[in-house]
Amino acid sequence: MTNDSPTGLLHHVELYASDFEASASFWGWLLDELGYSVYQDWDGGRSWKRGETYIVLVQADEEFRDEPYHRRRPGLNHLAFHAASRDHVDELTETLRSKGVPILYEDDHPFAGGEDHYAVYFEDPERIKVELVAPE
Repeated sequence: MTNDSPTGLLHHVELYASDFEASASFWGWLLDELGYSVYQDWDGGRSWKRGETYIVLVQADEEFRDEPYHRRRPGLNHLAFHAASRDHVDELTETLRSKGVPILYEDDHPFAGGEDHYAVYFEDPERIKVELVAPE
C-alpha cells in the first residue's frame, strides 16, 4: 500500500441522538468550524463531509431514547479532531464557553492530556466526549 491509499483511513462515523435538533445544532456548528460541509440532509438525519470522511447524525428510535450514553461503558469513549493550532483550540474553547458547553477537566485545561498535549475536551448534547487537539 502507498501512503496516498485510503486504506485504513476513517470513512465515516454515525451518531444517534435522543434530541436530533439539539445535536444537529451542536455538531453543525462544530463541524463547520472544522471545515466540514453539510453532505446529506433527510428527515431525522444529516451528514457533514470533509474530504473523504463524513459524520452522520440520526434521530434515535423512540424505543431507545431512554437509555443514556455513558462513555465509560464498553463502546465509544470519545472522538478527537485535529485543530489548526493552539490559537484555534483557544478560540474554539471560548466559543464553547459562550455557548454554555462545559469544558471537561477545567482545572488542567489545556494540558489535561499531558504537558505536551494541547487540547480542549467537552461533551456533545448526548454526553459523548469530544476533543480538539492542537498540532505538536
